[in-house]
Amino acid sequence: MWKQLALAVCLGAISMSAAAADAGENKGVPPDADIAVRAAIASFGPRIHIDSLAPSELPGFYRVIASGQMVYVSGDGRYMLNGDLVQVAGRKSLSDAAWATFRKAQLATVPAAQRIIFAPPHPKTTLTVFTDVNCGFCRQLHEHIGDFMKAGIAVEYLAWPREGVATTAGRPTPTYTEMVSVWCAADRKQAFTAAKEGHAPKAATCDNPVKAQYELGQRLGVNGTPAIFTPDGRELGGYVTAQQVLDDLAKHPLPGG
Repeated sequence: MWKQLALAVCLGAISMSAAAADAGENKGVPPDADIAVRAAIASFGPRIHIDSLAPSELPGFYRVIASGQMVYVSGDGRYMLNGDLVQVAGRKSLSDAAWATFRKAQLATVPAAQRIIFAPPHPKTTLTVFTDVNCGFCRQLHEHIGDFMKAGIAVEYLAWPREGVATTAGRPTPTYTEMVSVWCAADRKQAFTAAKEGHAPKAATCDNPVKAQYELGQRLGVNGTPAIFTPDGRELGGYVTAQQVLDDLAKHPLPGG
């Protein structure tokens, strides 16, 4: 996994900062462990950015989220575990729970004004969907947006051009350029729906969130579209139907729901 990550860094496919994680992301980590764990992660690539460093339920190990990956590193920095940490009693995935908490907090930083929102009057739940205007399953999902509205499910789209933001030559990718045009359109919802139907939007540029949303998706581990997240930060996966969302909501009711 980290070998693939290092390769991605070399190819410039991942935009990362060498800065340390924000204060508050490593609460409860002793200074010596903080230094050792950061050094261990840095040994895999000098530009890998740690987004979250926290004590884990596994004694002696700390949970690290870095560049869309989650690993567990020993407090002395000598050992690393890459896999799902499961609580035997109840067969609960502690890794999934940690991812959900992290993703919920990260997604909450994206204001509604930067999303393309399709919502019924009184939604039962809201999905955040990283999308590419040209991917087949993304288009299929949007073809059924009426079913989601009838079922009381709001869909809030974020941009995630699968080609990335820039080519290896440093030029904007065609999909990125098209999605910027959608986000900069006078009527973004109309331009978005038209693009999903194969009608390229009128070229436009503006101060837009497409690059920032793409980078956010990378931090959350998005590697394909559609990538669908529930209000509590769980990932539903790729293409889903409205009924599947309702079935999931019945199994995982939201607080106050």
